[in-house]
Amino acid sequence: MRFVPEEEQRRLIAACFARSGLTPEELWMRYFALGGSMSLFELDAYLNELAGLPRVDRDMVAHAVNERLDELSGSSRAPYSHPVRDAKPLHGPLKALVDLLEGAHRAPPERLPAIVTEAGRALDLTIGVYLADYDQDTLVPLRPGAPELDIESSVGGEVFRRAGTTVTREGTLWTVLLDGVERLGVLEIVPDGGTDPDDPVLREQCRWLAALLGHLVTSTTQYGDGLDARRRRRHRGSPTELLWQSLPPLTGATESVVIGASVQPAYDVCGTVFDYALSERRAQFALFDAGPRSAAANIAAVTALAAYRSARHDGIPLDGQFATVGAALDALPGVPAVTGAVAELDLGTGLLRWRDSGQPAPLLVRRGEVSAVERAEVRLEPGDLVALYSGGVAEAADRDGEPFGRHRIIRHLAEDADGLPPEIARRLTRAVLGHGDGALRRDAGVLVARWVPS
Repeated sequence: MRFVPEEEQRRLIAACFARSGLTPEELWMRYFALGGSMSLFELDAYLNELAGLPRVDRDMVAHAVNERLDELSGSSRAPYSHPVRDAKPLHGPLKALVDLLEGAHRAPPERLPAIVTEAGRALDLTIGVYLADYDQDTLVPLRPGAPELDIESSVGGEVFRRAGTTVTREGTLWTVLLDGVERLGVLEIVPDGGTDPDDPVLREQCRWLAALLGHLVTSTTQYGDGLDARRRRRHRGSPTELLWQSLPPLTGATESVVIGASVQPAYDVCGTVFDYALSERRAQFALFDAGPRSAAANIAAVTALAAYRSARHDGIPLDGQFATVGAALDALPGVPAVTGAVAELDLGTGLLRWRDSGQPAPLLVRRGEVSAVERAEVRLEPGDLVALYSGGVAEAADRDGEPFGRHRIIRHLAEDADGLPPEIARRLTRAVLGHGDGALRRDAGVLVARWVPS
């Protein structure tokens, strides 16, 4: 903080006092009312360069003059010994964040693009927002008239897939839009006024902006449909709507584990659900598959999900969670058989324990090699990847009746072994959907967990 030199402050106070129209006696009365203890003689000597005043008294004199100047419109103010900052920042990254927060207060979701535009001006940036559709194959712009972006082939799509940041030759900065660790879309950022897009400080500021905006996108979607409608490309029936709203975010992470999941077809999910819970000591996760899509499969899947969560919330151990799900399903007449797996990973030791019923064995990816987890307990190594998948993944058939097969699952996991778990899950279910030409008899669900001990 820069302090105003004493002599400079005295000169400016005296000049403002001359414009105030106050007599020395009137100024002294105002100064005295603020708590000043110097005499009228000492104050007059200060104004005439015959004596000095302590900094606190100088500031009280300045304030007394300013009170009078406030009564006279258009008059410049006397300086204090140090600058008094505005409560609200006028420019820069903090103003951008404040603009976002204040603008989003009680704002409907569809107003977010305009709020982002205003926040961008504080950083001399033009910002475009793109949200991923629920199929996660298209980035949908919030700006009217802007083109959609293909996630597999566009620059914005590459940034989304890598959850990173890049600068194009044209000087446009692209960065992923996150709510915590969940990918929501991307930001297209065009610097104004000669700002260097490669400036690491600018990149950090844009990361802050993207993190806050991602949180606002998620929170405003909780009470309005404006942004959800933009991401939604097709109709969802009521059973699918209920099931989709019951699922956790597609990505969850702590310092020691990253989990990513995907279920297709996203607009017709019916019989496959996943869940997870993360803490300091462990990661718990599950995948349940109620077979071919039907109303009964939907009921069975929701029941399995609710029973698993209930047991987990009660602190019941892994075997008890597995038994609780089975008991809840047994109590429902007329529902299809549900296959599933529940797992628990000790984040300190890497010990993975799991229980299953009819579910394909989890796959372990270690240094690019894929193998089935045949034992109920296995010790992971740092960086290992564990994948749970529903029966609908391997069974998905093309037009000639050829199933996707376990060998394709293994190949995809091996090829993407170094990727982010949510991107691995997305790519695998998209491959299954493509193999089945979009027509799947059963849901294709994948949950991928990577142990990354700190």
